[in-house]
Amino acid sequence: MSLLTGKTVVVSGVGAGLGRQVAAAVVRDGGNAVLGARTEAHLAKTAGELDPDGARTAYRATDITDEGQCRELAALACERFGRIDGVVHVAAWDSYFGGIEDADFESWAGVVDVNLLGTLRMTRACLPALKERGGSVVFIGTQSAVAAPSQVRQAAYAASKGALTSAMYSLARELGPHRIRVNTVLPGWMWGPPVEAYVRFTAQGEGVPEAEVRRRLAERMALPELATDGDVADAAVFLASERARAITGQSLLVNAGELMR
Repeated sequence: MSLLTGKTVVVSGVGAGLGRQVAAAVVRDGGNAVLGARTEAHLAKTAGELDPDGARTAYRATDITDEGQCRELAALACERFGRIDGVVHVAAWDSYFGGIEDADFESWAGVVDVNLLGTLRMTRACLPALKERGGSVVFIGTQSAVAAPSQVRQAAYAASKGALTSAMYSLARELGPHRIRVNTVLPGWMWGPPVEAYVRFTAQGEGVPEAEVRRRLAERMALPELATDGDVADAAVFLASERARAITGQSLLVNAGELMR
């Protein structure tokens, strides 16, 4: 039996990278995937590629800063499949760069509203259905929340994701009596669209081959290559499955061994 046979998983932030890979892994492993993101056309394209007959996917345009839209996505899962067994939170604002000295704190507040409060809004919207049978909430955090990278500055992103990991501990304790597990996956450098763009930009700026930039990143790892979006998606799906039934309040680094703790 596949990991998620008969289960329904809500996936927020289904874009071209990690969100798509999580949705693909849910369908691959026998589950129903309910997809949310801000752009409906992209959702339709992704659902059509992953599930051509539409039997195991549903989607709705969703902005997680809007509590009503979060409730509508949760309602869609229940209307279409009759249940919610898991939520994987990929939606995030990860494109704001900089540190404290050049900080625009209004932008920081926006990052927190999406990455922390938006994730909690979407979680709360799914709670009534999750409480019926128990289930799993999986946050996507970042290694940057526990060890800042030297290559880029993303202080706002790291702070928002660090706050989300701290919230995880409280939620795991609060929701545990309902048999709802809450865990976080912490990716490091993850080969997918954002890191591919970073490698291209850096290679062009330095006048070196892209392979050289990628090699420099990989040499930081205990394993000889970067983790991929698919690797992170597999970790998230494991935590969403019954094979992780005794795991809650935990953070799992998926980083090819760059940081060990």
